[in-house]
Amino acid sequence: MDTKYKLHPNVQLGRNAYLGDYVIIGVPPRGYEAGELKTILGDHAIIRSHSVIYAGNKIGNHFQTGHGVMIRENNQIGDHVSIGTHSVIEHHVRLGDNVRIHTNVFIPEYSLLEDDAWVGPNVVFTNARYPLSKDVKSNLESPHLLPGAKIGANATLLPGIEIGRDALIGAGSVVTEDVPQNAIVVGNPARIVGDIAKLDAYALVDDL
Repeated sequence: MDTKYKLHPNVQLGRNAYLGDYVIIGVPPRGYEAGELKTILGDHAIIRSHSVIYAGNKIGNHFQTGHGVMIRENNQIGDHVSIGTHSVIEHHVRLGDNVRIHTNVFIPEYSLLEDDAWVGPNVVFTNARYPLSKDVKSNLESPHLLPGAKIGANATLLPGIEIGRDALIGAGSVVTEDVPQNAIVVGNPARIVGDIAKLDAYALVDDL
């Protein structure tokens, strides 16, 4: 059985790409014609079935998705990035190298995840402080993860939150304030309960 996928005009596909059944790449966003925005995927991409990538994305090498991933337009995605099944990446998002996003994650527009950030399953980022308010779309403010930040499963990040380098957000936490470097936070609202540098698991990693 032949693989069924669709490449819109002006899609640049790198070497050794794998495209699963019903993958669509280069979908023009509203207000653009097919092919008007260039879409670039680097070498060794693995795009699994039913994933959709809009036009204008610039994606590095060794990128992979789970099944049914949605990636909107005009994002910048680094090398060795993985996005899990049924996750949604909205537009104008920046993902650094080695970012790992697990299953059923929502990343809204203008989010920034720097190198080595890790996002567990069912995590939700938010970017509208007052949904449906006047001029809400012109005042969006998304979370920013510094390098090595780790977000536990089912956590929610409020708009404009900055998660410090190597910080760890506990599962199910609701993060309402910026989190400093190396901090461990848990709860609703999330509060600092420790320092990741003092955890044996991460101390061992640092010693390698």
